[in-house]
Amino acid sequence: MTKIKNLIRKEEKRQKETLMLIPSENYAPKEVRQALCSMLNNKYSEGYPGKRYYQGNKYIDQIESIAIETAKKLFCVPYANVQSYSGSPANSAVYMALLNPGDKILGLALSSGGHLTHGHPKITFSGKFFQSFQYEVGADGFIDYEALEKLAKKVKPKIIIAGTTSYPRKLEWTLFSQVADKVGAILLADISHIAGLVAAGVHPSPVRDADVVTTTTHKTLRGPRGALIMVTKKGLRRDPDMAKKIDRAVFPGLQGGPHNAQTAAIAIALKAAQSESFKKYVKQIIINSKTLAKELKSKGFDLVSGGTDNHIILIDLRQKGVLGKEFSIKLEKAGIIVNYNSIPGDPNPPNNPSGIRLGTPAVTTRGMGVKEMMLIADFINRVYLGDSVDKINKEVKSLCRKFPTL
Repeated sequence: MTKIKNLIRKEEKRQKETLMLIPSENYAPKEVRQALCSMLNNKYSEGYPGKRYYQGNKYIDQIESIAIETAKKLFCVPYANVQSYSGSPANSAVYMALLNPGDKILGLALSSGGHLTHGHPKITFSGKFFQSFQYEVGADGFIDYEALEKLAKKVKPKIIIAGTTSYPRKLEWTLFSQVADKVGAILLADISHIAGLVAAGVHPSPVRDADVVTTTTHKTLRGPRGALIMVTKKGLRRDPDMAKKIDRAVFPGLQGGPHNAQTAAIAIALKAAQSESFKKYVKQIIINSKTLAKELKSKGFDLVSGGTDNHIILIDLRQKGVLGKEFSIKLEKAGIIVNYNSIPGDPNPPNNPSGIRLGTPAVTTRGMGVKEMMLIADFINRVYLGDSVDKINKEVKSLCRKFPTL
């Protein structure tokens, strides 16, 4: 136990002393972390509020009901399920509820910025249990909606997934909806990366266009590792039983009792996301991201799509003559944490790709702004130019001390 405690302390120190630039990572507030380590972990609560299979859920029912109502209010939806353990199980539940094995699904290719659960063939459940088809971005790095429509008309999928994991541009929900309507497909919007942006009104919401919306609750929402599944008014018009089907798919279809501490932490994070301070924070994420992108571009880094509309920056390193894995390891030695990532049309395999992915949610949480983004771009460029990583690491630590973690 002492060894584990020491490792936890070391990880806390690492997070405090490094620049967390992986766009899917963030610092959860103390109130969220306190809920996660509360006595709520001791309770089983299979079922839903008012319909449990265990006694003693009087307070758990109230906590989950608050989480549900807060999610519905924040995203303007008539239904929300807060029990999925994370994003991948949430997408699994949607497929289980609304599809049959062998049905056709259409999602963004992994190499174009899509997620494994959006139908990546052969190695994922979504690619094994369903006929998977993939749309892509064009040569400019933007989703090719004309090509998407042609492919949809050809394969006639049961569901179209509009969602990304490494796409730095806004998603055109209306165009997705028009394509889905033309082929009679269900439209699933996976907003896991941009949920905080949607909640704060700096990215368009998919609620009017999609039938179902899924999201994780960490990343830009700054909550715990968890997920939401939401059915829109459009989805209920399509199928009045859609919400019931999703509830049954989550429990008992895919999992047992929800993680009650996680549910409480989700409720706290969603309530915080309604505040003016959160909206101000998210706006700063975008300002920081655009500034960092501009500075990196001015230093000769090739950005996929030429820039960013959100919190994500995807860099194509081929012109720099270095691979993503190699460069991300060097950056980590300097105290700069990014992830190596495939780029559209990448000639290299995913485990040694040509790009890196970075973003600004976590450093913005620490209170960093435009000046710090300029410094970070300079740090990254100096690592590339071969400056001493030890020297840069000292400067990174000095910067981090000025902006403590939550």
